[in-house]
Amino acid sequence: MHHPLVPSDRVEHANVYGRDGVKLGTIERLMLDKVTGTVAYAVIKTGGILASHHHHPVRWDALRFDPARQAFVVELTPEDLRAGPSELDEEAFDWGDRSRPHPHYWTV
Repeated sequence: MHHPLVPSDRVEHANVYGRDGVKLGTIERLMLDKVTGTVAYAVIKTGGILASHHHHPVRWDALRFDPARQAFVVELTPEDLRAGPSELDEEAFDWGDRSRPHPHYWTV
């Protein structure tokens, strides 16, 4: 039976493709609003085996599931991701604090 619900552990590590069909990365984690119970945004992990991993927040409502690919698609490019807030692995970053480093990113 097909339905619109999916367990969070099946969303984590799902592939994410940009508007040009290029793989942007994978979903590292979902950030949930504790009061409303809704997903606020996904953290997309980019980079490869030889490159550093960066983590980028992407609004949950900007992602759509593509059943043919069994992946998520977003109307962004790698350049769009790099222009927004991010962190490198091992960097301390409070993903719940939407006030920095680009306060307007969260309301776009």
